[in-house]
Amino acid sequence: MSVSFGGKFLPTKLELIKIRRSLTVARNVHRILEDKRDVLINKLNEMIEKAEKARIELYTPLREAYNSISRAYMNIGVSTLDAIASTIPETIDLEIRLKTILGIKIPTIDASFTEPPLTYGFKDTNAYLDDAARNFRKLIPRICEAAEIENTIFRLAEELKKTQRLLNALEHVVIPRYEEAIKFISMTLEEREREEFVKLKHVKKVLESRKMEEVEKVELKV
Repeated sequence: MSVSFGGKFLPTKLELIKIRRSLTVARNVHRILEDKRDVLINKLNEMIEKAEKARIELYTPLREAYNSISRAYMNIGVSTLDAIASTIPETIDLEIRLKTILGIKIPTIDASFTEPPLTYGFKDTNAYLDDAARNFRKLIPRICEAAEIENTIFRLAEELKKTQRLLNALEHVVIPRYEEAIKFISMTLEEREREEFVKLKHVKKVLESRKMEEVEKVELKV
């Protein structure tokens, strides 16, 4: 489209048709983005509630896990517990996949465990160590779920910001300038039509005057 948003528009009927079509498209896009924004806000509020619930559900088992490890430290000793921990192989398998929410790709984490073989003797341990290991193992899936929810909130918030920026651009820049262009071109074309009408009227008057003069000349000759 040959339109400059600096304020200069081509005052032609073809340009007026083009800008009116562009304005219609811009308004349709605006409505679609408004719907998208509303859906994003609702989904964001839903995920925020889930995040708060996930934090609450994490609090008690996390506290129990840390209490268990603290008791194990006090009963076994720091050096012994650290030595035992260093002999236990990593047994957490994490699988990262992508899921789509409202067209936004969100990474999801699936955690699976392989029960590790005992690498320490019972004489060096007690029930607190087993409790700590069991509690932390139970925490991993919940931590992954909470992290996924937090990441979803972040991605939704970013998409909401992007959508709002587009809405602001349409509301405050694009649509007003299209409306300004339509008003300017319409007024210019109307002014031209008035000028053409005046010119035609003047030409008609001149032609009629000449015709009358010719008639009068003919009558005088007769």
